[in-house]
Amino acid sequence: MRFRATAIAFFAAAMLGAPAAYAAAPAAAAGASGVELDMMTWPELKAAMAAGKNMLLIYTGGTEQRGPQNVMAGHNMMGRPIVKAIAEKLGNAIALPVLPFSPTGMSAEIPGSFNLSADVLGMVLEQLAEDGVTNGFKTVILMGDSGGGQGPNGVYAAVAKKLDDKYKDKGIHVYYANESYTKANAEMTEILFKEGHPRGAHAGILDTSLMLYLDPENKYVRRDQLPTALGDPLPEPGKPRDPNAPSVKNGISGDARKSSAEIGKRFFDLKVDTAVKQIKALTGAK
Repeated sequence: MRFRATAIAFFAAAMLGAPAAYAAAPAAAAGASGVELDMMTWPELKAAMAAGKNMLLIYTGGTEQRGPQNVMAGHNMMGRPIVKAIAEKLGNAIALPVLPFSPTGMSAEIPGSFNLSADVLGMVLEQLAEDGVTNGFKTVILMGDSGGGQGPNGVYAAVAKKLDDKYKDKGIHVYYANESYTKANAEMTEILFKEGHPRGAHAGILDTSLMLYLDPENKYVRRDQLPTALGDPLPEPGKPRDPNAPSVKNGISGDARKSSAEIGKRFFDLKVDTAVKQIKALTGAK
């Protein structure tokens, strides 16, 4: 219990002390939108919930290296406008501030990644979901912008199942919505591959394009680094990596040189639409 309390206290302090990690991207900086909890007063929140906004969206980001071209708060600057758009499109949801840490790998050779272990993340997700219930929300959705802890056997799924089992008899539900990350990423990768782009993953064409789209003020992407943003090549799906292929070791998986805001806009819309469709299916909404 002591470790649990310490972990949660540390995480809360980290969020309060790192505004840049979850600061609104330019597209999300218009003030109180009616769906961002941290931009509302309590009477505004209470009125919104009374009017039917009784779903809480908990969305995690991450702080990690993102190649030479992207700042390390990328998951957080992408996450805030994404979860805001999801909430707006659902029409009955409120979004918490994006959590700025999640499970990730770390290396002194390429510094900047800060790992929140799956065990600690599970404690934080569980506490925040419980807090959502205490505040009166009837549905809680767990989502993530980074891959650590995701999947059917990951921490998001485990926390959602535990709490849904605990509360479903009271008409309260907790769900894990993974498809904005897993399905949308896979679909957009294949779309771009058919258009002639190489497959990519971390800090590749998808992430970099999305950051370009959300970065009209040139704060998050170093445009001068894009012409050389070539990382380790990814093998064809189902095939092993060529052991003789040289490793670039610059933090990029794939090729981000042809990233564009146009691709980013398409990816943004796909992620939002995919999330909304899955959440409506999970909750039985139409």
